Amino acid sequence: MRYLFFITLFFVAMGQVNAQDTTRQDTTAHVDYRKVKKTKYFRDTIHRERRKFDSTLFTNITIPSTSDFAEDLERIYQMLDRVPVITESFSRLSEIDSQLDQEDAALDILKDRLSQSDRTLNIRNLQMFNTLLDELARNVKGYTSHLNEYDTTLDKIRAEIAGLKKDTLILHVFRDTALKNTFRPQLQQLKDKWRQVDSLITLNGQEINTLKSQASAHIITIGELQYRVDAELRAVGSKAFGKERRYLWEPRGSSSNYSKDNLKKSLDGEQQLARYYFSNTKNKRLWLLLTGFIFFFWVWFNFRALRRIGELKAIEGFHFVYLNPYPIAGTLVFILSLAPLFDLHAPAIYIESIEFLLMVLLTILFRKRLPRNLFYAWGFFLFLFLLLPVIRILGLPLSLQRWANIVIDSVAVLFGFFFLFSRGRMPGKPRFISIAAGFYIFLNVLAVFCNLFGRVSLSQIFGATAIYSFAETVSMAVFVNLVVDSFLLQIQTSRVRKKYPESFDFAPVTRSISRVAIALASVIWLVVFATNLNIFDALNDLLVDVFTSPRQVGSIQFTLGGAVLFLGIIWLANFLQKFIAWFFGDLGDDAAFDDKGQRSRLVVTRLVLLIGGFLLAVAASGLPVDRITVILGALGVGIGLGLQSIVNNFVSGIILIFDRPLRIGDTVEVGDKKGRVKEIGIRSSTLLTEEGAEVIIPNGDVLSNHVVNWTLSNNHVRVALSFTIDTPANPDDIAPDAIREIVKADANVVDRRDPEILFNTLTSKTMEIKVFFWIKDISKSALTSGEIRTGIYRHLQKKGITVV
Repeated sequence: MRYLFFITLFFVAMGQVNAQDTTRQDTTAHVDYRKVKKTKYFRDTIHRERRKFDSTLFTNITIPSTSDFAEDLERIYQMLDRVPVITESFSRLSEIDSQLDQEDAALDILKDRLSQSDRTLNIRNLQMFNTLLDELARNVKGYTSHLNEYDTTLDKIRAEIAGLKKDTLILHVFRDTALKNTFRPQLQQLKDKWRQVDSLITLNGQEINTLKSQASAHIITIGELQYRVDAELRAVGSKAFGKERRYLWEPRGSSSNYSKDNLKKSLDGEQQLARYYFSNTKNKRLWLLLTGFIFFFWVWFNFRALRRIGELKAIEGFHFVYLNPYPIAGTLVFILSLAPLFDLHAPAIYIESIEFLLMVLLTILFRKRLPRNLFYAWGFFLFLFLLLPVIRILGLPLSLQRWANIVIDSVAVLFGFFFLFSRGRMPGKPRFISIAAGFYIFLNVLAVFCNLFGRVSLSQIFGATAIYSFAETVSMAVFVNLVVDSFLLQIQTSRVRKKYPESFDFAPVTRSISRVAIALASVIWLVVFATNLNIFDALNDLLVDVFTSPRQVGSIQFTLGGAVLFLGIIWLANFLQKFIAWFFGDLGDDAAFDDKGQRSRLVVTRLVLLIGGFLLAVAASGLPVDRITVILGALGVGIGLGLQSIVNNFVSGIILIFDRPLRIGDTVEVGDKKGRVKEIGIRSSTLLTEEGAEVIIPNGDVLSNHVVNWTLSNNHVRVALSFTIDTPANPDDIAPDAIREIVKADANVVDRRDPEILFNTLTSKTMEIKVFFWIKDISKSALTSGEIRTGIYRHLQKKGITVV
């Protein structure tokens, strides 16, 4: 029985062992099946080896999975999906294509005009052709830059697509049939995207290459035409002082055929070229219009502010001539006056059109503002002005044009002499207009003589320059008046709104603003004058070469343009920080002394302007900052080695020049020295005493001492006169009102400040009279005091009052 139990137990144990082995074998078979299913795609690339010990815990598996293939396909699809977005960024291709077509038409007209060699091709035509070719060259350069950028972008896309050939994963997908079946939808989308991308790259590449070829052809054509135009201009320049045509009194050798069709064709071509130029440079005129809009709004807003608070009477003392609450005509004159600065390379026809519009506007402004005789003279000048374009439009033969021009120039000379020598009959004629009239006569005389002796080109240049320079002089005078009046309006409006006194000495303000406005007007006048004289391009090329050519001092390389730009920005920042207070009505007088908030804000504004101006000047000039640092370091070493005094005087001189605590002509007290400032130098300044001695003071001592400037903001000074008299029986006999009238009667006494009279009793029999008053010019204080003292003494004598 016991043996039977052990045998039964043995079979049960063996059954359990077999069951466990079967389970292990089934599990192993299941795991191997899943592995084979997961990795069956990679049998061609993965070589399996049998090892005695194999465990997934210690094996580095580098076999790509299905997700790896999917991620690679997604990456490629995303890359191809970026191509349409990139090609859509080539937005200027159609614009460049259209512009190049227009330039084709313009170049055809230019080639046709230059090949005709007819007599309508004068120096003004050549000047316009040269300007237009320069504009075309700048445009083509811009087109080429954009096209090269687009081409570079396409090359990068092609390089990325070419890199797909080295992608082993995507190649394996296309080689393996099972993987193709697995990713069939994704591969179909990829093929569609590939066709779209290939089409986009091909079409854009062909368009870019075509436009680049067209642009290159334009560059070659423009270069050839520029060479021909330059040759024609050089020929005109060399022949201008020689005999181009017969003397005017000589008989004509042979009659030339006069064809209206040729003239009409030439005029049409010139108009087409002008329209092309204006259509391609309209952005410059948009900025000009924006400037005019700001000016109009500025003036209109100030008038509106005064009208709303009922203080329009505050500006009556300024007697504005060209400003009104709705300054439409004044704004148009302002815009047209600035037009040459916004388009320095404009053709002559543009300058002529601007001058014509200016003349019409000035005639409207002068109609009720000029004396009758002077307005009639202006109307006759306008008639002569209009004759030049009329003769040109009529297209008369050259001989008739010469006779017409000599008649116009001769009449202009007679008119100029009549204008100069009729000053008494034409009141209100400014002095500078007489100077301009003399210059107008001189140029017209040159035009007459050149025409007589066959110098036709010079005759045309001098005649046109004479009339345009005189018209520009008049328009610049109105422009300066507009600028000055606008700033005075701004100052007065700010003072009224801040409840400052309405009356102020605006003469210094007018002088300061006038200097800046006249400087700007002079630049505009010179641009117009050089353009009409046909030397602007030559001067422009010369100045560009001078200011852009690199120069080197030691290891520092710079350009004159960068240095001038640096100094110009520094000067502008200093100018703005000085006069920014005027814009807000603060003229440095006692009116704004208690407005501490205003003064604090102005101090911060000035500091910001100075620091910002310096940083902007360094950035805009292109000067290397590291070199500046080295120079400052070397200066620091020099100062430490004993140059403190020299550097102190040098820096102090710069501060005196820019900060201007004292100016040449001021009456100052520096320490125990008093006198008028004769000179302000970099190292020292010179004072001229009343005894005639010249005192030289180092600039460092000037700044380190207390400076009393009697004439910093004005030349006014307070004077006190004292009289000791016997006490009169009737105090009314002194008549203080009569003494005030004696003081006010002097021309050097400030009218806006009433004299003050004080009486002090000294003894029972004597008393003192003190008279305080302000005089306008401190340099005449002794003379004025003597005159007033004498007048008061005589007054007291007449009243029977004894002066002790």
